Amino acid sequence: MPDVSQLVREDLARRTATRPEDWFLTLKARHAMLIAFQEMRRLAGEGQVVTQLLTCCTAVDPIVAAGLTPHYADVDEKTLSVDAVSVGAARDVRCVVLQHTFGMVSPEADRRLASAAHSLGAVVLEDCAHCVGTISRDPDGEPVADISVHSFGVEKMLPTQFGGAIWLNPAMRDGELRQAIAARLSALTPPDDTLAHAIRTYLDRIRILSRLPKGAARKLRARWEAKGSFEPAVSDAERRGEVSHEPMAPSAWAAERMLAALGSLDESRAQRREAVSAYAELLAGIEGAYVPAPALERPDALLEFPIFLKDDASADAVISALGAAGYYAVPWYRPLLYPGPLDASAYGFDGDLDGLPVTARLSQGPVGLPTDVTLEQVREIVGLVSGVLGERSS
Repeated sequence: MPDVSQLVREDLARRTATRPEDWFLTLKARHAMLIAFQEMRRLAGEGQVVTQLLTCCTAVDPIVAAGLTPHYADVDEKTLSVDAVSVGAARDVRCVVLQHTFGMVSPEADRRLASAAHSLGAVVLEDCAHCVGTISRDPDGEPVADISVHSFGVEKMLPTQFGGAIWLNPAMRDGELRQAIAARLSALTPPDDTLAHAIRTYLDRIRILSRLPKGAARKLRARWEAKGSFEPAVSDAERRGEVSHEPMAPSAWAAERMLAALGSLDESRAQRREAVSAYAELLAGIEGAYVPAPALERPDALLEFPIFLKDDASADAVISALGAAGYYAVPWYRPLLYPGPLDASAYGFDGDLDGLPVTARLSQGPVGLPTDVTLEQVREIVGLVSGVLGERSS
């Protein structure tokens, strides 16, 4: 019987022109990040990790849980990733996170950020949560990152709900760090029967909760979580700077779903690429909305198509109109550290956005338009967006 996990690694290696032996699988992508940050701290001591507030709290939890300090840099409005110019303000930098927000890969900007990080002696960790199976490369075709983390989790590119993958660059400058991370990843074991069952029944329980009144759904969900029979996409502990569970390998069931879903990735990406191209054409120059350059200039298979409206009220109106028409749109990333920290102090964030003007502006009025839609649906969605913005400007 073939080793399913090995087949997943081989598939990811083929897609990224890398080697299967440099890929490792985890139950969640945040588990892979936690191990990487823990080993950085163990080998180099306390220090900072340059990251961004325009992200999910689960992307910062591993930094905090590993005992490192997040340094929030401003983002480049064109890429929605850390602006290379802002990296120099950090001190004792252990790592710089390159996040491909919504799946936007910007090779030239990525190269500049990696160069700035390496000039500080820092590791570059590439967050590919929104673009599984894609890594950024420099003009010479070399990967820009030392570590690349990919997600098969909830609301990602594939309908897998669970699973993560991490690639370790064989050319990483810090060979000791690479060896330490690889050893930890190779020793991971799968979840116990209780957690494995919670993972298998996740979608069934979500369907049950969605049919109940909100109050009853909250109570039932809390009861399930207390029993360990429900594994939420983001737990309350993970909104307080923690990472749920010790790092684990994926269960056999999760690995099988990862492999099966990868088989449909090319088809999914082709559909999303068509939708993004249509959005780019129809939304170019739309009054009252800002669209990042990569989404317009290099249409690719984005997880969501990002637009930024003039205020939160406009974004809420658009999301409401789309919901009424049967479309699911998200307010990523509002609030910052989405879905919002329950203990902001755990993240070293007091709400002060002085010095982060682009982050402050883009945290107002974001809307992620669905890309797993047909061209006809794109036209309908754009019509709804234009209608709402027209009503609000009149």
